[in-house]
Amino acid sequence: MMASRGLPTHTLQFLSPKRSCRRSPASKKCITWTSSTLCPTKTQKVLKAPNCDLFDTSKLSRSNHLRTIISGYNFNQYRDFRSAARQPRDHHFDTLKFVRRLQEEGFTEAQSVAMMKVLSDVIEESIRNLTRTMVLREDQAKATYTQKVDFAKLRTELLSADSTESATTRASHERLTNDLAKLNSRLRDEINRTQASVRLDLNLEKGRIREEANVQELKIKETETKIEQAVAHLREKLEGVKFQTLQWLMGVCTGIKFIGFSVFDMLTTGRYGGTHTRCLETIDVGATLVLTISDVSQINTVCNIKKENSG
Repeated sequence: MMASRGLPTHTLQFLSPKRSCRRSPASKKCITWTSSTLCPTKTQKVLKAPNCDLFDTSKLSRSNHLRTIISGYNFNQYRDFRSAARQPRDHHFDTLKFVRRLQEEGFTEAQSVAMMKVLSDVIEESIRNLTRTMVLREDQAKATYTQKVDFAKLRTELLSADSTESATTRASHERLTNDLAKLNSRLRDEINRTQASVRLDLNLEKGRIREEANVQELKIKETETKIEQAVAHLREKLEGVKFQTLQWLMGVCTGIKFIGFSVFDMLTTGRYGGTHTRCLETIDVGATLVLTISDVSQINTVCNIKKENSG
């Protein structure tokens, strides 16, 4: 195996057998190292097509057969990998040392130079592909500093906004608390005033209802007294009417009795002179008795009326 000191990794991959390396499909040309595919036209010289260069190292030794493969390859025809003009670039390895090592292995100077240029182009393209997603340290430092400044500014703005919002919220909270306290005190005063007014109205209404109840009770008592008086008066009148009726009945019965006795006496004796006088006397006595009884009843009625007026 060739010495690897002073050579980059891409060179070792290119020279070692059974390794594959493919370029991006967007490139115009494709260089492929494979271990299984052989060129259909040549066995030792593995030139496949203008747009695809294939090197097969599976059946070649590292020193003897490599010379045969490279000798049949036209490096001048497939040396340019890009259509743009070449630009000056830095070499990533010691090209002179690499050319001399190839010459020591038996390559000619032209072959060694061509091989070196191919490897240099491959390495340069690989590095460019790697550096497409990279930035310089200065740009990274600038971006980092810019981000730090932006973050510091954002933090300052957030702290300022937070403090401002906190102060505003605190002031609003205090104002709302004061308003609520005032509203509570006002509501408490209104409730106390309303309760006092309702109590006063209730007391006044209770007193008025009590007075009306007393007045109605007095009226009821007066009415009961009048009813009792009227009942007593009616009872007295009924008793008086009963007494008068009994007096009249007693007088009538007594007069009829005397008259009956007189008539009976007249019929039995047959003497009309003395009997007539006695009959008249009897009639007069009965009439007098009836009149006397009626006068007594009238006197009792007058006495009852005087008693009612005086009461």
